[in-house]
This record gives sequence, C-alpha cells and structure tokens, in this order.
Amino acid sequence: MAIALAAAALSLLAMPAEAQAQNRGNAQAEQSQALRERGVPTRALPPTGRYVADSGDAFTLDRSGQRPLLRFDRRDETWVLRPTAAPRGDVIYRNDAGDQLLRVTPGGGMTVYTARAPGGSPASLAGPGQSLTPPTLGPFLLFQLMERRSAMISQALGRLVEINLSGERSEALCVEALIVTTDAVIRIARSPTARQHLGQLRSITIIEGQRTSVTFARGQLTVVVNPDEGMAGRPSSARVIRTILPQD
Repeated sequence: MAIALAAAALSLLAMPAEAQAQNRGNAQAEQSQALRERGVPTRALPPTGRYVADSGDAFTLDRSGQRPLLRFDRRDETWVLRPTAAPRGDVIYRNDAGDQLLRVTPGGGMTVYTARAPGGSPASLAGPGQSLTPPTLGPFLLFQLMERRSAMISQALGRLVEINLSGERSEALCVEALIVTTDAVIRIARSPTARQHLGQLRSITIIEGQRTSVTFARGQLTVVVNPDEGMAGRPSSARVIRTILPQD
C-alpha cells in the first residue's frame, strides 16, 4: 500500500466479549512479567479505565496491549508509556521522549503531569475506559485522512505540503504516525518563535522499517515505524518536535 496525500475514519471488526477479555488478560500478564524482569513493582500497575485529576485533566489508561497506553480527553494523540522503577517503590511512566506523564505509588496513588499541572496533580479512577488500540481504515478513508491532514498543514504554513504514506504490514500504525506527526508540525507552525524551523518543509513521508526513527533534512520529514513493536513502534509528537527543533 502506497498512497500520496492523506485521510482517516475508523472501522473495527468486533471480537466476542470472551475473546476480548482473554486478550486483555494475556496482555496484562505479559506486561507484569516484563516489568518484573526490569525490577518494576507490578503492584503499582494502575487498572484500565478513565481517570480524572484534581487539576481538571481527564484521561483514559488502556492496559489491554503490549504496553500501557494513555490518551487525554479531547486529544488525538495516544501516548505509549514506558515504566521505570523510582525511589520508595514508585513507578514512573514516561513517553518515548523521556517526559514524565504518570507516577504511581505502591499503594496505587496516581499523579499525572500535564501542561496545566507540570508539578503533578493527583488522579483517581472515574470509570471504565475505551480501548486505545487504533483501528484499520480502508483505502478510501485513508485517502480522505491524508487529504485532510495535508490541507491542515498547508493552511497552517501557507503553502502546499505533500504527504506520502507507504505501508504493507500495519496500516493502523502508519495512520497513528501520520496523525501524530502532522499534529506536531501544526503545533510548531502555531508558535511564533518555532515556526521558522519549518521554512524548508515540503513533504512528510510515513514508511515502515526495522527501527523507529524521525529525520528532517532538505525539506523532507521522514518517519519510520516498526510494526513489530505495536503502538510503541511509532514516535510520539514530542519526539517529532525535538527532531525538527534544534536542541541546546
């Protein structure tokens, strides 16, 4: 599958409830085993569901896959969480750029870190949460998504930006990468100080490969996704932004 331009709406085949429950159980068991091997206390793993923080931020935490996923309300991006052990038995969950998103205590207390509450805000379970695993699109919806995303970026920058997507193994992961990458570019374009670094951007390309990466050179922003790693096989918007903007 290779498409130039862009698009997205979603369609999933429903699985029987028993199969979904079994898959969730297997995935959570795999997560627990992986954490134990890295010395992370599994008792600190929070349950799947929707959480609300004292700061007013609300988010969904999904542990049904290989890695925990988090998405804030009214946001398109799903963050893949990477747990690490912290002092006093706490567990810190970070994104692929190293930014801290959650901290969980051995007793199950949770703190979420956002732009509204950079120092952290206590969060508690508010109810069940939906699955954050991306669905698969057909060719027509995919083209619509690409076209819409290209128009959004072209409007933000005042010139045409071409979008290319080529993937045979995981269309859903490529779509995730497309949404995350274009959102990152639009955020930069809206910043009066950072916008200048997009002056040479002419195309965005999403392709599959053996190693996740983001490169920006000669006007081409290229994102490589690795389907073998699931949702963790595509970069976050934070990683895309750090690739485009010069680092001190």
